[in-house]
Amino acid sequence: MKSILIVNAQIINEGQCKEGDVFIRNGRIEQIGANLSARNAELVIDAEGKALVPGMIDDQVHFRDPGFPLKADIHSESKAALVGGITSFMDMPNTCPQTVSIEALEAKYQLAKSRSLTNYAFYLGATNDNIDMIRALDPTAA
Repeated sequence: MKSILIVNAQIINEGQCKEGDVFIRNGRIEQIGANLSARNAELVIDAEGKALVPGMIDDQVHFRDPGFPLKADIHSESKAALVGGITSFMDMPNTCPQTVSIEALEAKYQLAKSRSLTNYAFYLGATNDNIDMIRALDPTAA
């Protein structure tokens, strides 16, 4: 993946707006600061007069994949989210089948791995019968 240097941007972050540069390598922000123009980058973007804001997180989406991908699937919905400035989503478990088992949760992660255009996470739903599974789940997995 290319390294990217964004220069002369009005960086809006944590309640502040200041002019600066952003260096990105392998899809991750490596450095934010002033006068980074000496950094060697494969692509340089002059953002003079433009605002650079962090992507937003939508923590409650209702995609229909698996189950009803004709209505909305992970690819189409993550694309729509990205256009709207959402760079990460957290999908609810009310798909078909419902995401109420470790296997169903892992299956959704596998779908997203090849279809999502953004960062993603999935909720594991609670039922009257899966409390032991929820207790056994690695907290970083859902």
